[in-house]
Amino acid sequence: MSTRTHRPPTPRTRAGHTPDSPSAAPPRERQPGRRPVTAPPDSPLLTLPPARQEQLRVACARLAALDDTEFGLRLLAGTPGHETRDEGLLRRWARTATDFGAGLAVTAAAGPAPGTPGARVVETTGGTDLLLLARYRSRPVPTVELFTDTLALGEHLVDVLGWRHLYPAGSLRAAALAHERAHCLLHEDARARRALRDRLGHTALRIGALRVPGHVAGAGELVAHAYAGAVCGLGRTPLLLTAALTHAVQALRED
Repeated sequence: MSTRTHRPPTPRTRAGHTPDSPSAAPPRERQPGRRPVTAPPDSPLLTLPPARQEQLRVACARLAALDDTEFGLRLLAGTPGHETRDEGLLRRWARTATDFGAGLAVTAAAGPAPGTPGARVVETTGGTDLLLLARYRSRPVPTVELFTDTLALGEHLVDVLGWRHLYPAGSLRAAALAHERAHCLLHEDARARRALRDRLGHTALRIGALRVPGHVAGAGELVAHAYAGAVCGLGRTPLLLTAALTHAVQALRED
C-alpha cells in the first residue's frame, strides 16, 4: 500500500509518493510477494503500560466502527483544495473512487502479481519515525521502499487488536506493493484516468455549453487503497489499519 500512516482525524494512507528522497537506512533488495512479518518479542507496543494499551484498543475499536467511505471522506476533507467543499460531495467522491479502485482490481486481475511494474523492491527501516509504510522513488531507477519496522509494528498491532481476520499475516507488505501498482496503472493508462475522471464528474471550468472535467485531489489515493484491499483479499482497505497505526505511533511517542 503505498501507504503513509496518517494523523487523525483525517487519515491519509499512502506510503508516500516522494521521488528522489533518501531512504532512512541502506536498503536490501527483496522479491515482491506476501510473506509473514513476525513481530519481535521486544516489539515497541509491549513497552506501553497496560492502561495505555487498553486506551489504544478502545480508540482503534472506534475507528473500526467507521466504514471505508467515512475514512475516504476524511482523507479528501484533509486534502488541500477541498477545504470549502460540501461534505455530501466529498462523500460521493470517496465512494466513487473506492468503487473504482475495487473495479480496477478486477480488470487488472489477469496481469502480473501485485507489485509495481518496472520498479525494484527494497526493504529498509526508519518508517515509524517518518510515519511511512512504503515509499516510491522514481530516480535513479524506479524503486519501492518497504519500511520493515512499520510493517512489523502493523503486523503486531493487528494481533493486539484482534484484526487478523481483516488483515492476514503478511498482507501489509503485499498491500503496500499493490497500492503502488495501482498508482502506476493510473499513471500509465490514460483510459483509466479518463474513466475515473468521468465517474467522479468534477467540473473544473464551464464556459457556456463547454465543460472541462477536473481532477479530484486525493481520489487516486482512495483508488489505490481500494485496489490494494481487493487484490490482497483484505477484510477492510488499508485505510483503517493506517489510521490505527497512527494512533499506535502517537501512543509510543507520548509514553
